[in-house]
Amino acid sequence: MSLKEKLERLLAQTDDSVRGTVSDEQVVKLVQLVELLDKWNKAYNLTSVRDPNEMLTKHIIDSLVVMPHLKGEQFIDVGTGPGLPGLPLAICMPHCEFVLLDSLGKRIRFIRQVCHELNIENVTAVQSRVEAYDSRLHDFDGVLSRAFASLNDMLSWCHHLPKPSGRFYALKGMYPEQEIADLDTQYGIDEINRLMVPGLEGERHMVIIRPINAH
Repeated sequence: MSLKEKLERLLAQTDDSVRGTVSDEQVVKLVQLVELLDKWNKAYNLTSVRDPNEMLTKHIIDSLVVMPHLKGEQFIDVGTGPGLPGLPLAICMPHCEFVLLDSLGKRIRFIRQVCHELNIENVTAVQSRVEAYDSRLHDFDGVLSRAFASLNDMLSWCHHLPKPSGRFYALKGMYPEQEIADLDTQYGIDEINRLMVPGLEGERHMVIIRPINAH
């Protein structure tokens, strides 16, 4: 089975709100993204996932299942690594703008090359530490992360990024009960969603957080 056929099969198992929004053209780009990641990974060690078939599940579908929960049009993906979840989201949400932020140059070079080769025009790749990034350059509706150690670390380092009505979207594995209990009192939980990722063992959750004084 080709990567494209496998991705189509995985998409068919996702929620209607995911599979119904991904076009044939976007499927082709997502497969090309996996092929580029596989190619670059051999030289630059961008991800511990080595098998392109596994990348479809662990990187592409795992990124796309957050789509129905995102509100707004301006997003920043902090600690994006090789562009996850930012690149798959940007491919499938062309009406939105994404800043992909990482401190490692090889990851940012990869993201820029992907955007060049796949003609992705709604991504800005930035090499920076998150706490040093000047948020005045954008007005973010959402701050995405699946790389931070804890919710409080994410909020501490990213507090300056969203606009007052913006949200933090933290992608987690198992339900982070202790992290939620320890949450800084300046913040509140909007939603906690269990994400269903076809073909993936283990749990996935998205925690949506707002500043307490936000409306």
